[in-house]
Parts: sequence; structure tokens; C-alpha cells
Amino acid sequence: MAAGVLEFAMLFAFGFSWPFAIARTYRAKRVDGKSPYFMIIVLVGYACGIAAHLVEWSKLWLCWVYLLDMALVSTDLTLYFVYSRRAKKKGAD
Repeated sequence: MAAGVLEFAMLFAFGFSWPFAIARTYRAKRVDGKSPYFMIIVLVGYACGIAAHLVEWSKLWLCWVYLLDMALVSTDLTLYFVYSRRAKKKGAD
């Protein structure tokens, strides 16, 4: 049980920062300094965490936390592509 609580704490800590990053990106409408590769690697890591729980069929409740974190990272990644495309389009004008 302690391992599940600690894993939840880790996921919560990682996931807690994403809403702030999303809000900053949304307000600034700029993606300077953001790396889509980093965000994709984070998504792959979360997917591996889910897969580990599914393979062992243990602590399945943590999969929901992983999915929530993945949704946050995916939102930030989507904003990255939207705003980087707009910046390229604006630069081409």
C-alpha cells in the first residue's frame, strides 16, 4: 500500500505543474523554450506506467492518475502545435 501512495504522490507532484505550464502557454500564446520531444517522452513514460500496472494487474486505480497527467501533457502539447503553427504562419506573412 505504501508503494501505491508514494507513486500517487510522485504522479501528483508531476501533474501539479502542468496546469501552470498550460496556463502560461495559453496566456502568452507563445511556445518559446518548450520542447515537443520532451512532452512526447513524458507521455511515453506515463503510458509505460499504465502498462506496468495492467501487466501486473495491481494498483489499477493509479491508471486514472496516469491518464489525468497524460491529458494535461497532451493539452500542453496541443497548445504547442497550435501556437507554433500560428507563429510560423505569422512569420511567413
